[in-house]
Amino acid sequence: MTRPKDLDPSSNPRALLGAELRHARERTSLSQEALGAPLFVSGSFIGQLEAGTRRMHLEYARHFDETLGTGGFFARNCRALAKSKYPDHFAEAAEAEAVATSIKEYAPLLIPGLLQTPGYAREVFIAHRPTAPEEVIDELVAHRLERAALLSDPTTPLMWAVLDEAVLRRTVGGPVVMAEALRHVAKLARKRRVIVQVVPFEMGAHAAMSGALKLMTFADAPSIAFIDGLGIGRLEDDPATVARHELTYDLLGANALSQRESLALIESVAEDYTHEDQP
Repeated sequence: MTRPKDLDPSSNPRALLGAELRHARERTSLSQEALGAPLFVSGSFIGQLEAGTRRMHLEYARHFDETLGTGGFFARNCRALAKSKYPDHFAEAAEAEAVATSIKEYAPLLIPGLLQTPGYAREVFIAHRPTAPEEVIDELVAHRLERAALLSDPTTPLMWAVLDEAVLRRTVGGPVVMAEALRHVAKLARKRRVIVQVVPFEMGAHAAMSGALKLMTFADAPSIAFIDGLGIGRLEDDPATVARHELTYDLLGANALSQRESLALIESVAEDYTHEDQP
């Protein structure tokens, strides 16, 4: 039997690994559900692995090699792909984000990473790692800007951000940094590259007060939700759980300011920061 060759790291290795998984599974006439059952994962999760939207962990790779007779191919390549430039709790979400067709994000405290300016990102990283050398901070900022390059495409992915008003009012890095950061968000909104809404303080209690939320959809895989916290993150792919989070996001959007009102507020607060910086 001809075995698959190891992947070329210069290509899209996660997508290629997923394609090889689909090929090997179909060759043995196993369904996604049957392949996932011994691992206690759903068929939709196997589909996400095959589509390259989820990372393959070593324990899964070993099971696939044994079940599909691939001679250690998945385990070898899984080890090679395990390293990431992102923190462990966020790495898989960042990889999924890169192939998503739509990203909907609720941000309670910070401008979402994809919408941050270099100055704003730098202040965020310094706050998290106050003793880190400058070269480490530079590297972290560079990685964040690489993620933001997703928005260089004029249409894909669709990006929809709902910001709590606290995001606008928390002075990260001082008035100059905040004015620049908010104008950048406003510019993206005016170019119709992103949809931005603001949940005002006067709204009071709302459906997502417990924390940040990110929803991602894909062309050929089920939707997933990412729940973010302090140094932790969890991807959810259970359809019922994702549906609940989608309802939460819909409720936020329905009760937030309109796009026009949100843009006016963002630009007004940016102007306030500009005047605050004047002598």
